[in-house]
Amino acid sequence: MNPITNSPSIQDTRPWRPGALVSGTLALHAGAAAAIVAQPAALPWAAGGVIASHLLLTAAGLWPRSTWLGPNLLRLPPSAQGCVALSFDDGPNPEVTPRVLDLLDQHRMQATFFCIGARAARHPALVREIARRGHAVENHSLDHRHHFSLFGPARQMHDIAAAQRVLTELTGAAPRFFRAPAGLRNPFLEPVLCRLGLHLASWTRRGFDTAAAGDAGRVAARLLTGLAERDILLMHDGDPGHDRAGQPLVLAALPRVLRAIESAGLRCVTLRDTVRDAMLRATR
Repeated sequence: MNPITNSPSIQDTRPWRPGALVSGTLALHAGAAAAIVAQPAALPWAAGGVIASHLLLTAAGLWPRSTWLGPNLLRLPPSAQGCVALSFDDGPNPEVTPRVLDLLDQHRMQATFFCIGARAARHPALVREIARRGHAVENHSLDHRHHFSLFGPARQMHDIAAAQRVLTELTGAAPRFFRAPAGLRNPFLEPVLCRLGLHLASWTRRGFDTAAAGDAGRVAARLLTGLAERDILLMHDGDPGHDRAGQPLVLAALPRVLRAIESAGLRCVTLRDTVRDAMLRATR
């Protein structure tokens, strides 16, 4: 199956517009090539400029919340007043995800689950249950390779489109957002996301709840310090760290986070609901 033409969201393809950093890098490469042709002695200076531009691109890709390589959702749109978004990565996990769902139900909160395609295929009933309870299922790559940021455009396309197919078939709704493994990426990602109709989403703050022997209080504090409307909070239901008692950190910290959100008079919503609402308002 061709990963491009058979992608379920290809009808929503959006145009790719390179940002200033990418455009500047392309211009620098062209200028360096022209300089070398015109004056071969300029080779060291031209090479130095090209190397510096690549280092800058690499730094941008290693900063998950960077917007230098293209649009990156770091907070909910301004229309999402009184709302925050809870997001969970790396699932589904049959040992943890159902308990996360129960906690969210108890507090009548909705969340966004960035699921790994291969894990979703192994636990299809759990993915359907996430969607059935009113939560959003989004794309977190097919296999969550830690060297994802080193993939070229063809491999990125194959990986993301394959996960897109799996998640769409299981939930009946095509994911609208993509979160890169560990948040790391390269300049090839944004054009691929544009072709698949996906939008990159990162976070406002994260709990670092994958630590081998973490502390739930610290996880909650990282998420709640400075909590404000429109925040996007990141936790993990897949591959979670554990506290000293052996309990998954996400399960130990989540009740505190949910109570704090309620006490602040905020409500949890999905990324797709708030962004869709913002788009509807813009067309009125």
